[in-house]
Amino acid sequence: MPPNVCGSLAGHTTALNKSLSGFEAPLSCGFPMVYFKALFQWIRERFVEIMDRLRKLLEREAPVKWLFYGDSITHGVRHTFGWRDYVELFSERVRAELGRSMDLVLNSAISGNTTRELLDGYSWRVEQFKPDVVFLMIGMNDCKDELEMTSDEFRGNLRRLFDQNVGIGALTVFQTTCPILPGLAPEREPTFPVFMQTIRDVAADTGAPLVDHVEHWRKNEESHHFWMSNAFHPNQYGHRAFGHLLFRQLGMYDTESICCRLLVP
Repeated sequence: MPPNVCGSLAGHTTALNKSLSGFEAPLSCGFPMVYFKALFQWIRERFVEIMDRLRKLLEREAPVKWLFYGDSITHGVRHTFGWRDYVELFSERVRAELGRSMDLVLNSAISGNTTRELLDGYSWRVEQFKPDVVFLMIGMNDCKDELEMTSDEFRGNLRRLFDQNVGIGALTVFQTTCPILPGLAPEREPTFPVFMQTIRDVAADTGAPLVDHVEHWRKNEESHHFWMSNAFHPNQYGHRAFGHLLFRQLGMYDTESICCRLLVP
């Protein structure tokens, strides 16, 4: 297995293990374990296949349309203080450093959005562009208590977005977002972990790639404050952390690249 796949596959493994925990009773009653082994193998193979398709897009001669969809974190406004956000870093890496100048990197994320707005605006903000790939990062606003959105609604909305992407021939790459600084967003923090796990579960259920930024940031907890502008918006360093993990997952991280060598404290 290529090294840059391991982080995403780990997220899928965790999600699958959680989903299988509910089958303990049937298993103890003689439910065939071979079924679950076959299911896990199918998810594993499907995931690796899709990651290979993504990497091959970077090698094909025809131009590729990459679209990023989400809320203010992907919108990249204000909190980067004039520095490039992670979508702009992706564009620089692909269109300049990798020489794919005919590729289009589109950002139709809007500050304040939830999955509800992403569904409502899908035709204008995604479908008309007929992208090859849709990077979906959402959930920070969905988990606000005042919206009264359940994790079941969130799951259904994510699945509908995935299905709509399939309908226009686009690959979906699910992403978790940055963790919340502890104690600074009480309207979001209690339900945030549940919503992030839902993203992992939907990725596992659909066999779609997952870039698990939450997990990566947890492993770099000592840097969390340095990467944030406020309780739940990353600053320029946080966006570089996003970009570097995305580059690694797609097999396009290179220590000789200026984008990949940008300071991340």
